[in-house]
Amino acid sequence: MTATISDMLLDWYDAHARPLPWRSPPGTTPPDPYRVWLAEVMLQQTTTAAVAPYFTKFTQTWPTVEDLAAASEEDVMAAWAGLGYYSRARNLVKCAAEVATRGGFPETEAELRKLPGLGAYTAAAVAAIAFGQRAVVVDANVERVVSRLFAIREPLPGSRPLIREATDSITPDERAGDFAQAMMDLGATICTARDARCLLCPLSIRCEGRAQGNPLELPVKAKKKAKPSRTGTAFWIERDGPDGAQVWLVKRPGTGLLGAMRALPDDGWSARGDGHGEAPLSGAWKGAGVVRHGFTHFDIELGVAVHAGGAAQPEGEGQWWPVETIEDAGLPTLFAKAARLVLSARD
Repeated sequence: MTATISDMLLDWYDAHARPLPWRSPPGTTPPDPYRVWLAEVMLQQTTTAAVAPYFTKFTQTWPTVEDLAAASEEDVMAAWAGLGYYSRARNLVKCAAEVATRGGFPETEAELRKLPGLGAYTAAAVAAIAFGQRAVVVDANVERVVSRLFAIREPLPGSRPLIREATDSITPDERAGDFAQAMMDLGATICTARDARCLLCPLSIRCEGRAQGNPLELPVKAKKKAKPSRTGTAFWIERDGPDGAQVWLVKRPGTGLLGAMRALPDDGWSARGDGHGEAPLSGAWKGAGVVRHGFTHFDIELGVAVHAGGAAQPEGEGQWWPVETIEDAGLPTLFAKAARLVLSARD
């Protein structure tokens, strides 16, 4: 009897599964759904290497979903700082609270979809990996593997219904969670975006993309639009405190970009698009330079201004934070870059 694609892939996974902190070894008792859910939320548009230390920190600080539900949003946002896509962190708190109220995670994909922040992919991944449900799990790695395996040539994102249908056709009834993770591992280590290591691939003899001689052409992607640019200014306001220098930090509004995060005060990020972030400054302010950062939908050049005549009088609500422990403030990457720029110039 000819082995199925799922049989071949699971045999390969049993021997080559990546040891990751949120996983159970192949064929063993499924991991805690809290750990699966937390990892999958963190892994959205973020690499495994970047996520691993954050996952370890979160699970040490909040070992259970009930612990996370009891945490303040401010503490969670600070612990999340640097991972990006901060709406995920806000949804973590909401989802944890609802799961704690329910007494645990629901086991079905349909019920998981009702939780805050759980889209189709995350719900399917938790259902399959944590609860052994048959669910069709499709992330970017799976999209690439399946596009090559079935030689799907319609460009993304329009090809996604075809990819899902093809993935459904090879997803087994048993060990669906291991199968999903095997597909992810195959895409991350063998059938990568930049390489198709077909000689090492357990599915190469069944791969239509390889048979046609051009697997690296797949998946076909629509051309990306150029991202717009924004400029702005962040302000470093410092004073001498009882235990050393302090910098003024504000809390951003609860919704929108970098919502509820601690940050340096800024000018609202204009959309001048004039090619630099150096804003005109009055005599009381001195430019410290420019930092650059890319968000999903735009790039920004942020000029950093330091008050040159001692502490300015801050406006609005905020807090004085010790400069010596600024790394513990949980600043998002853009403002962490600005802080490092000021402090490196000082050093």
